[in-house]
Amino acid sequence: MSDTPKSLYMQRTGVRQYVARNQDGAEIRIGHGPGLFSPGDLLKLAIAGCKAMSSDARLASRLGDDFEQFVGVSADYDQDHDRFTRVDVELVQDLSALSDEEIADLERRANAAIDRNCTIAHSVVDQALPASHTWTNERID
Repeated sequence: MSDTPKSLYMQRTGVRQYVARNQDGAEIRIGHGPGLFSPGDLLKLAIAGCKAMSSDARLASRLGDDFEQFVGVSADYDQDHDRFTRVDVELVQDLSALSDEEIADLERRANAAIDRNCTIAHSVVDQALPASHTWTNERID
């Protein structure tokens, strides 16, 4: 490896196992097996994370900076062609303090923020992999 530090890199730690690191010191274990994220997991998390982070400021503006959110992600997989065919993201937060009109407005604004700011969707989803998201209003414990 060159002497130039890479901002994002992976190092092999075992058979089909790697640790990925970034310039901020974060690391994640990648591979197949207990305690590891698969590359498919990371793709699904990238889509879900991008949607959540892109809409975060809109939600915080109405729900407060300390609002709680749970984000679930699932995917359809075509085993014959070894590819994901669809990714679905569910963003769950408690909107009980808002009226139906306020909820509709917040969802519209959050969706617009996702459409405008989600780099992963612009790079991957718009090109080849359909992905949807839904908003769920429920208390998070």
